[in-house]
Amino acid sequence: MTPTDEPQAPAPASGKSDFIRDIVNDHLKNGRFDRVLTRFPPEPNGYLHIGHAKSICLNFGVARDYHGKTNLRFDDTNPLKESQEYIDSIKTDIRWLGFDWEEREFYASDYFQQLYDWAVVLIKAGKAFVDDSTADQIREMRGTLTEPGKPSPWRDRSVEENLDLFERMKAGEFPDGSKVLRAKIDMASPNINLRDPVMVRILHAPHPHAGDQWCIYPMYDWAHGQSDSLEGITHSICTLEFEDHRPLYEWYIDQLGIHKPQQIEFARLNLTYTVMSKRRLLALVQEKLVRGWDDPRMPTLSGMRRRGYTPEAIRAFAEKVGVAKNDSVVDFSLLAFCLREDLNKRAPRRMAVLRPLKVTLENFPEGQVEELDCQNNPEDPSAGTRKVPFSKVLYIEQEDFREDPPKQFFRLAPGREVRLRYAYFVTCREVVKNAAGEVVELKCTYDPATRGGDAPDGRKVKATLHWVSAAHAFDAEVRLYDHLFTKSDPDDAEEGRDWRSNLNPASLEMLKGCKLEPALKDLRQAGERVQFERMGYFVTDPDTTPGAPVFNRTVTLKDTWAKIEKKAGAGSR
Repeated sequence: MTPTDEPQAPAPASGKSDFIRDIVNDHLKNGRFDRVLTRFPPEPNGYLHIGHAKSICLNFGVARDYHGKTNLRFDDTNPLKESQEYIDSIKTDIRWLGFDWEEREFYASDYFQQLYDWAVVLIKAGKAFVDDSTADQIREMRGTLTEPGKPSPWRDRSVEENLDLFERMKAGEFPDGSKVLRAKIDMASPNINLRDPVMVRILHAPHPHAGDQWCIYPMYDWAHGQSDSLEGITHSICTLEFEDHRPLYEWYIDQLGIHKPQQIEFARLNLTYTVMSKRRLLALVQEKLVRGWDDPRMPTLSGMRRRGYTPEAIRAFAEKVGVAKNDSVVDFSLLAFCLREDLNKRAPRRMAVLRPLKVTLENFPEGQVEELDCQNNPEDPSAGTRKVPFSKVLYIEQEDFREDPPKQFFRLAPGREVRLRYAYFVTCREVVKNAAGEVVELKCTYDPATRGGDAPDGRKVKATLHWVSAAHAFDAEVRLYDHLFTKSDPDDAEEGRDWRSNLNPASLEMLKGCKLEPALKDLRQAGERVQFERMGYFVTDPDTTPGAPVFNRTVTLKDTWAKIEKKAGAGSR
């Protein structure tokens, strides 16, 4: 056979290339597998987060690229931490993300009997034994990375005694923690996972899926590989922390002589200003440091959905991050970029004033209302235009006015002229303050010759402001969200303090009495996205009720002046 006659590895349908797809290509080329079947195997002990989204996209994506399938399997081996709530939320999140496991929904708990039978096989082969040692004793006997472990005093029990004790464990004769089943491998192995790992423990607890059928439960490492094998999985794609577990994964399968998937590890997603440990996310919820699993500051998919993220943006983010073998930290700004890219195309534009400052146009006719044509989305000409009322009294943003403007501040100031978007040039003539010295009103004039365009005499302005008509605006609550942590690495805490000390006290600002243009009254359901011009992208929150809308800020727009102020260390506006 000449080199040109050699069988070529099939390229993935998407044309993507990475080390995982290279392995799949090789397996299909050399005949190890003739198909691709992956799985997404969440433990139902919490809500899915953005890190899981990367794994979901990878598992379903690889299968799709090779015209294969993906199973959804709940690795539900710990009834003390699992619940139906988590199962339901996981299924909702995967579907929202845009993936369908069709009829292939499985549970490790459905395999408990088979796992029990296989454990008996290992006992009979002298490869497993019942141990009466406590958890602390087993931990101590395991040794360290530099010292071998010590065998359990129960390691040499006879096969008959082990079979009897294991059957009685299953029958419920013994209390929790009194006995475990351990594999008999090698207490001197340099891989601590192979030092007689625990396979099955006693837990007298009901199971969210299996009910009260069992009082013994398999450990994750014992259930996971065998579940993969039972389902005929070809490629068991998991995160890098399971690399040291792969020898154990393969040892169990080899001892049983059953179908052997290929475990492949990739680097998990780490994101700045974020924690993604399930333990920490649970602590945030249980300690009421956030408002629940779907708090828009959380990296959970339910939280991101409530904040206004789109599944398309998250999938694009996962695509840009890609897959690698080495751990790294991705800057949150990449996720924000993907989100803006998607929302820019789809979100209709509207005007909303979040911190209103009254503006009276003294030379505008009393009682007159003009209807101005405003674009719905400049990125989508087919979105058309809408009519927005303009009148004598308006609201603009407080931050768009400075009585004593610093250099590079080009917005409204005494004597300065700016453009009101879609409307006219206006000039500030007088500043009205209250008894406390706060600016409460600006008295301005407008140039009727500048409607919707430039001045006939060619004069220019350096800023364009958004606005709403006071007589036509309606009130809404707007929630401004920022990073949950003040530091890009939440673990970067002072001595004696933990990651909680870096929680951002300004991560949520709730604004009442925001003034919105009339067209926003049409948004009545949760999850409707919109761009508030110059302010960012927003979404209606589930707390929205008829006549009382609530908006969450999804992500800001790029704000040049804000960057200037931050860099200069300027004070509050």
